[in-house]
Amino acid sequence: MRIDNRILVGKGETEACILPEMANRHGLIAGATGTGKTITLKVMAESFSDLGVPVFLADVKGDLSGCCKPGEMNEKIASRLQNVGVDPESFPMRRYPVRFWDVYGEGGHPVRTTVSEMGAELLSRLLNLSDVQAGVLSIAFRVADDNGWLLIDLKDLRAMIAYVTEHAGELLHEYGNISKQSAGAIQRALLQLEDAGGNLFFGEPAIELSDWMQTDEDGRGFINVFHCAKLYQSPLLYSTFMLWLLAELFEELPEVGDLEKPKLVFFFDEAHLLFNDAKKALRDKVEQVVKLIRSKGVGVYFISQQPSDLPDPVLAQLSNRVQHALRAYTPAEQKAIRTAAATFRPNPAFKTEDALTELGTGEALVSFLDAKGRPSIVERCTILPPQSMMGMIDGERRKAEIMADGLYGKYDDPVDNESAYEILTGKAQQEAQEKAEAAEREAEQKEREKQEKEEAKAKEKQEKEDAKAKAKAEKDALREKAKRKSKTTSMVGKAASSTVNTIGREVGKSLYRGLLGTLKKLF
Repeated sequence: MRIDNRILVGKGETEACILPEMANRHGLIAGATGTGKTITLKVMAESFSDLGVPVFLADVKGDLSGCCKPGEMNEKIASRLQNVGVDPESFPMRRYPVRFWDVYGEGGHPVRTTVSEMGAELLSRLLNLSDVQAGVLSIAFRVADDNGWLLIDLKDLRAMIAYVTEHAGELLHEYGNISKQSAGAIQRALLQLEDAGGNLFFGEPAIELSDWMQTDEDGRGFINVFHCAKLYQSPLLYSTFMLWLLAELFEELPEVGDLEKPKLVFFFDEAHLLFNDAKKALRDKVEQVVKLIRSKGVGVYFISQQPSDLPDPVLAQLSNRVQHALRAYTPAEQKAIRTAAATFRPNPAFKTEDALTELGTGEALVSFLDAKGRPSIVERCTILPPQSMMGMIDGERRKAEIMADGLYGKYDDPVDNESAYEILTGKAQQEAQEKAEAAEREAEQKEREKQEKEEAKAKEKQEKEDAKAKAKAEKDALREKAKRKSKTTSMVGKAASSTVNTIGREVGKSLYRGLLGTLKKLF
């Protein structure tokens, strides 16, 4: 409740008020289940809205949606107002300007971001990667950044992992080793993330944080209710989303120093999930963001059961505290109570440790910063009731609120712009085409070479056959010539033989006659 430009949260011996100029010093709402944390959260959110401060709050159970409807005065509320000294007549029940958001697009406007905006470190946590696998993922992001390839959705990242794996040899000297085993593990983790709804979270149009920092026509800040009843069933996705949101607020918002009131107040329910199983490097960054984001005009309020759920360096930054009842049934719980009591500035009127176990539902120990930034002594007080409806609205009313919102239609339809997937797919197709063309040219060249070889072989064979035929012809000619010569010689021989024989006969005949008559004459 806004009173004298202060936020009245409750009242005991004195009024428990948050000073707007100190609201960006962060805060804590803690307590066991059923002790009234949600009511306190609603009261603070409504009061910030009345101050013109936009609010973002995680609705894990779905019972914060009632902010869009006015509450109903009843005896219980009237009695509580009287207990804190507020006249029910001066406590109007009213609705607040609400915008609903949902990663799955079911209970509100879709909330999307791009893979590039999430970054390798947060995504490694979301995928629960080992150090080696996280290193490969970082290389994929670096290669994409160096080449100007946008990583928008999960198919972009899958294509990028496939690319760096395929070109691991080329990238080795500049970026480092990329093992196929690590790349395979990342691809499997991405498939699991898709099954958990990650394919809805990553994409475009990406959320503009300025849409969470608006006021209505009456100057009241919008209460942005992030419906995460379904998202909460995937604690890792839920906590990683919240980490991303804190990081985006820190990176996007300018330095403003101390303001009269915050630019945005962020309520993070189930805050212990933020730090569960987080590696030291990531925890250190979260702690750094919490320390520095107040200079951007943002107040962060964590809601958890035990203060010990948060790391000490973060807990030390939470100056505005509301501690509901704690139970001490076990030694561990008793120790937690002593620890919680030690975080408050003591009040001599009561023992803080005892009061923590005596508080009833709707009561709390409260300590806020004063005008000089000093924590006040702890006060035991009753928390105010909210002015809007307690509980959740039905689906029809939620749908009507979403459609009546000025942002309706801006984020509802996904857009698939050209990014790494399209670029790498086109590049792969071009390379495949070039390979196919090169293979075709090579095949054609081989076919030509084969034909040339066959033609040369045929030519050689023909030449051999021609030479052989020529040689045969020459041989036959020589043989024929020799035959003719032999025939001629034979005929001459025969003629000579005949002549000799004739001569012989004649000579013989002459000799014979000579013998008879003239031989004697010759001799």
